[in-house]
Amino acid sequence: MTDSTRTESTFRSGFVSIVGRPNVGKSTLLNQILGQKIAITANKPQTTRNRILGIHSEDNAQVLFLDTPGIHKATGKLNQYMVDQALSACRGVDVVVFLVEATDRVGGGDDFILDVLAQSDIPVVLVINKVDLVEKDKLLPLIAQYAERFDFKEIIPLSALNGSGVERLVASVRDMLPEGPPYYPEEMVTDLPERFIVGEMIREKILRKTHQEVPYGVAVQVDNFEERPGKNLIAIQATIYVGRDAHKRILVGKGGSMIKQLGQDARKEIEQFLDARVFLELFVKVKKNWMDSERFLREFGYE
Repeated sequence: MTDSTRTESTFRSGFVSIVGRPNVGKSTLLNQILGQKIAITANKPQTTRNRILGIHSEDNAQVLFLDTPGIHKATGKLNQYMVDQALSACRGVDVVVFLVEATDRVGGGDDFILDVLAQSDIPVVLVINKVDLVEKDKLLPLIAQYAERFDFKEIIPLSALNGSGVERLVASVRDMLPEGPPYYPEEMVTDLPERFIVGEMIREKILRKTHQEVPYGVAVQVDNFEERPGKNLIAIQATIYVGRDAHKRILVGKGGSMIKQLGQDARKEIEQFLDARVFLELFVKVKKNWMDSERFLREFGYE
């Protein structure tokens, strides 16, 4: 790429927020756009807790996608933090992608989000995800229902999982961005530190292997991240914090079986992400009701 292609008269750049109710596929969509995994996914609501920046660079554009927590009725300090993160991402960006599911009906949660979006003049693209799971004759009435509720800049059906329709979405939002220079070097795909992504990968394994209230009361802190170049090895120590003693017993498992399995599963994915051998040690500690403690929320980076 030559410098002449990156002039303000030809280059477009800007921020695009991906918002929606919990568990509609926002993180899956971001990973599909980037062609690699930076945001964790699970079939449980509230998987994403922070805004995640994904950087999509092309010859003549750089689209900065913001994956956000699902917007839901908050019932505690942690949930309120997540909702605040998502709602703030509806402001001060160039485009908003409102993601819904083709397999779901239009609900009150959607109307709440649309009311928030209506308070600004930011262009909104409606993306209907999981279209591969429904018959086409059921899709058109759904599109009509949403079109009656809001003046969308465009309506795009797609499948975040298999990628169909994703290129059209990227092209659409790219053309809505203002002219301007890139914000980041083209080889970057996120501004997140490796330690953060590693902690999220560990949390993802917990989300996938535990049930009921356990996964929602878990936080992960990476305590040590030591690179040993001569051995192509990275030694990682991380602590899993839970809010109840019973949750610790579940995560440790009989004879340490659960924590051992979690470590094995996480290590494989972390090695692929870091392209190095990983020595991973996991510890479990209890911090009573940390989800409702402002001090602990700050300590774990939810502030």
